[in-house]
Formats: sequence, C-alpha cells, structure tokens
Amino acid sequence: MLIPASGTGQYLAKSAKIIRFARKGCANRPFFHIVVTEVKRDQTDPVIEQVGTFDPLPNEYNEKLCSLNFERIKHWIGNGATVSRPVQELLGLSGFFPIHPRTYMQAWRNRRSQAEAESKNVESESIQENKV
Repeated sequence: MLIPASGTGQYLAKSAKIIRFARKGCANRPFFHIVVTEVKRDQTDPVIEQVGTFDPLPNEYNEKLCSLNFERIKHWIGNGATVSRPVQELLGLSGFFPIHPRTYMQAWRNRRSQAEAESKNVESESIQENKV
C-alpha cells in the first residue's frame, strides 16, 4: 500500500512529534522527504505530513535541491514538534534557523583538506620540475 505524499493525518493529539528525514529513492540514489511524524514511529511508517524534500546528490549544475514549506514547519514547531539534527542543519543553511555549529566544522574541515591537497600538488609539481 502506498502512502500519499501529504500523509495520512492520523496521529495522537498528545504524542510527541518530530520533523525529520524519511529516506526514499533507490539504492545508490537517495532522496529524502522532510516529514512530520510521531517520535516513536519508524521512517517507513505512515507520516502525519510531508513538509519538504531534499535531493543530496548534486545535479548537472552542482546544486543540491531542496524544497521546504516554511509555513507548515512554523506551524508544527509552534505546536511543539522537535527538529532532528540533520533537518536543523538544512534549515540553518536555508536561513530559517541559525547556522548549525556542525556546518561550520564541516566547512573548516573541507577548507583544511583542500589546502592540504593543494600543498601536495605544489610539492609534487616541484619534484617533477627538479627531475627534468
């Protein structure tokens, strides 16, 4: 049985809610729905509502596509829903939340590894020039 993208809308009124990723797509081609669900439910269980999508693989223009329904996200956060850490990072990059500290750390690591790779390239080029 397929679950409609908008969700089933069936949930307990007093239960804890969370906004998180639900993995869709195929093997080696992930695609995520950003959904509101009850905390104790599995990601394959029916969801309350889908509030966005995220495609983590870069397209031909090197873009990772994301769509978010900010009005519904505000509604659910206002009604007490918590937000998972990966979704917090994504909402921080979109400007909805402050940028998550893990985002800064990942950018710092990327810059450091790129600088190391460039220094290795410069060293290998200088060694090759000395051999010639």
